[in-house]
Amino acid sequence: MSRERFEQIEPLLEQAHRNTKPRTVDLNEVWCAVLYLLPTGCQWRALPSDFPKWRTMYSYFAKWSEPDSQGVSLLEQALKKSGWRGPNQTGTQRLQHILDRGRTECEELGYGGLQGL
Repeated sequence: MSRERFEQIEPLLEQAHRNTKPRTVDLNEVWCAVLYLLPTGCQWRALPSDFPKWRTMYSYFAKWSEPDSQGVSLLEQALKKSGWRGPNQTGTQRLQHILDRGRTECEELGYGGLQGL
């Protein structure tokens, strides 16, 4: 996502800022990591090392994901405002679909259970 587009949603994400010590990471980098993570479904620890530390990114993600009084999180609002349509499926959902399809095909062909062993 370009810096110009990010600047449109940055004020929204900063609403979750705690009044503690100054921020040490670039919010744009954290946002890009979240956009990388959502469609891939990878684990936080498996994110590329180009991003900030995974614990830092996870803490922002957790804070942004908290629903407000109407049940809508800052993350949902920011994703909608940025125009992100989301993945069709996460990596886990895609894998589950492939496994289910393979299981169904095996059952249709009579290879279910332990007969194939």
